[in-house]
Amino acid sequence: MVERSGRPLRARRRVPTRTERGIIKVRVLRRWGPARIAGFLGLVSSTVHRVLCRYGLARLRHLDRATGRVIRLYERDRPGELVHVDIKKLGTVPEGGGHRIHGRAVGRRNNARSNPVSTHDGTRGYGYMHNAVDDHSRLAYSEILPDETLHTAVAFWRGAQQFFTDSSITVERVLTDNGACYRSRLWRDTLDQDDIKHSRTRPYRPQTNGKVERFNRTALDEWAYAQPYISETERRAALPHFLHQYNYHRHHTSIGGPPASRVHNLTRQNI
Repeated sequence: MVERSGRPLRARRRVPTRTERGIIKVRVLRRWGPARIAGFLGLVSSTVHRVLCRYGLARLRHLDRATGRVIRLYERDRPGELVHVDIKKLGTVPEGGGHRIHGRAVGRRNNARSNPVSTHDGTRGYGYMHNAVDDHSRLAYSEILPDETLHTAVAFWRGAQQFFTDSSITVERVLTDNGACYRSRLWRDTLDQDDIKHSRTRPYRPQTNGKVERFNRTALDEWAYAQPYISETERRAALPHFLHQYNYHRHHTSIGGPPASRVHNLTRQNI
């Protein structure tokens, strides 16, 4: 468009209306979804959703839950520049199946019979899924181990580093949370031996380690709870197949394909 004088018109910046400002204020301060905001302000949820989309606030996961600020998404330029490491605690499946198959009563009996109380922490029937995810490619390596102690974490990292090395990836930096095993001298010295830098997330900010957190959710949905297993042995036997599908075939929206599309010489993972 042009003015009568022939000069092009400048696009006017949209000024939020009073209603829009109210929607934005509630979203940032309280981190509510469209339906709840609509009920609070006496609006229609579809109208609230359109306003949130208009101003780039459509997804709650883009906001830091503690501060309400928009999370700055990032991605490293090459494989190995940063590897996210995390541990996910999982309840084990009792022999014969748990409550997902038989209901609560039978599931508890099977669990009590199959999983005696641990003398280590006083709990019953848990495994610890140690995960390492490359920031650039989303290439993932996982092992289910009996605990999250420092020696177990270090042993896992050695296996993970070998996996990345076999895939022609040189790890430069590792990002973890503030778990005790990651604050140990043994963990620090293990990384120092290979000249790998170590970074830790800020306390209560799991979004910083978001790529491995997202992998955790994917693993739960598409492997751990994807079907009712009749034993923990059966579920663990299905893990290598899930990892193969994830690394080689599963389309990752943010990278436009599977992790294998960003990594050369990717080897098959056997656990």
